[in-house]
Amino acid sequence: MKKNRTNIFIAISSIALLIVLIIQLNWISQTAKNKEEVFNEKATIVRARVTESLSKDKVISQKLQLGAGKNERRKIDSLLKQQMNFYNFHADYFFEVIPSMPPMPLMLDTNINASNSDKQPEQACYTKSLDELSNKNGWELKLTFPNKEESILSEMGAPFITAVVLILIVLILFWRTTLSLIAEKRIAEHTTDFLNNMTHEFKTPLTNISLAGKMITKDSTSKNEEKIKHYSSIILEENEKLRLQVEQVLSMTALERGEIPLQKTELDFHQLLSDCLKSINIQIENKQGDLKLNLNADNIVVTGDKTHLANAFSNLIDNAIKYSKEKPAINIQTVNRDQHLIITITDKGIGIDKQYHKQVFGKYFRVPTGNVHDIKGFGLGLAYVKKIIELHGGAIELESELGNGTTFTITLPNA
Repeated sequence: MKKNRTNIFIAISSIALLIVLIIQLNWISQTAKNKEEVFNEKATIVRARVTESLSKDKVISQKLQLGAGKNERRKIDSLLKQQMNFYNFHADYFFEVIPSMPPMPLMLDTNINASNSDKQPEQACYTKSLDELSNKNGWELKLTFPNKEESILSEMGAPFITAVVLILIVLILFWRTTLSLIAEKRIAEHTTDFLNNMTHEFKTPLTNISLAGKMITKDSTSKNEEKIKHYSSIILEENEKLRLQVEQVLSMTALERGEIPLQKTELDFHQLLSDCLKSINIQIENKQGDLKLNLNADNIVVTGDKTHLANAFSNLIDNAIKYSKEKPAINIQTVNRDQHLIITITDKGIGIDKQYHKQVFGKYFRVPTGNVHDIKGFGLGLAYVKKIIELHGGAIELESELGNGTTFTITLPNA
């Protein structure tokens, strides 16, 4: 239900944001159209005022019939600048005085201030007949703005830039908020799974301690010391299991906060590995498994915390045993490469689906197995291993396919 609520919230927020963006983009588009209309109106008025002034000036009219010289071009340019300044109209331009019939131009006058006269002017051309001259030769003033779009954008100015920036900010914030919501949701799910696993893990030893305590109380009047000793050993063993489980949770939390200083010394890694395998060999033999060691590394000295490194590798080997289908088949190999010690731990177990490869190193995450809890754990093991390896300047990589086993590759710098 909560999952559905989250998805509905994200969907509604996305639709609302999309509508706001459409409205904002429509407003920008409409503003651009309005600015273009204003531009066209100003260009039309300027052109009309200039042609009117030229038509009323008899001297200019007579000279234009013979051809436009430098003085006439300057006169027309001066009139254009005057009218554009009057209407607060700022844009690059050039102009022509051409006959209506025939269509070929007799004269081209280009403003010396025009910056892009080589552009095609047809997209922003405004023509107006010179009334006094049109009765004789049909002359027209052709006014061209080669940078019309840039002028319109500059007219929009701050509102346009502000709108674009706000759209980008809203998109980024929405994206980050959505990612944070998804991440928080995932953490909440993992925390719930962790609490469920913890309840499940604590239930068995607590039940065994309770039963053993009741049996001791029941048999307290008897003199069967062997039974009392047996029940007492059960209580001690289950109590130790509880202690280790609590210690695992507290250690991971303390490591995240940096509250556990590592006691680093120079270590013989092969000896460290041998110490780890002493207690684990019993589990392998009990399941009639097979353990192969290919310890080919020559430089086996690393600098690290013996306890935490041993716990990390014991955890990896223990996982290889737990996640094997029947008889564990584990291969451990060491080699040297570029002043580093490379350790690979390979099993032929159930494997891990590729979609979970990045998640298995996260706290509280366990690969989903439905309602089956045949493999115990809090989902802290691999997170602890990764943290320890990184604190020693190393790295850990995972290769696995569902049903085809798993390989962990650990890289540690040599001392």
